[in-house]
Amino acid sequence: MSQFLSAIKERRSVYAISKEEVISDQRIEEIVGEAVLHTPSSFNSQSARVVVLFNEQHDKLWDMTKETLRAIVPADSFGPTEEKMAAFHSGRGTVLFFEDQEVIQGLQEQFALYKDNFPVWSEQSSGMLQFVVWTALANEGVGASLQHYNPLIDEKVQQEWNIPASWKLIAQMPFGKPVAEPGDKQFNPLDSRLKVFK
Repeated sequence: MSQFLSAIKERRSVYAISKEEVISDQRIEEIVGEAVLHTPSSFNSQSARVVVLFNEQHDKLWDMTKETLRAIVPADSFGPTEEKMAAFHSGRGTVLFFEDQEVIQGLQEQFALYKDNFPVWSEQSSGMLQFVVWTALANEGVGASLQHYNPLIDEKVQQEWNIPASWKLIAQMPFGKPVAEPGDKQFNPLDSRLKVFK
């Protein structure tokens, strides 16, 4: 199996993470930067925008998210939510993925025939970027998972980190040193998911 496919196979959702350094913050920045530069996008739109939060900035995000959820989750059932927030908070950092709506709207105006497709293609490109970052981090021993607390936290994130109004939050990826192995992964039969014609 190629190194590329092996890296894909090893990427998992890792929820048990710590703040301990696996690779340097600079190396994480390099990985994310390379992913942003080289992940494909429709019409080469390059609409992806990314923010990386470390240390107290990372902690602030998950404290903010916890308090946002506390306001809407019934108090008598908030325990599991609080535990989940604590697990993310325990990590070293978080990658925030955005898509710049100004870029997408510009393409819609320029190529009206494909107007309805550009938001869909934007989401697909973001998914590819998330996967590239996730797999690249896993390849260097960093555990991560993908979360979606948008749009609940969008406004607070925008205000706290001075995010441009045109940047739409798509996903959050807390990362850190894995402190427990992910559970077994079940696979549906491949022959029910793949068809080949020759």
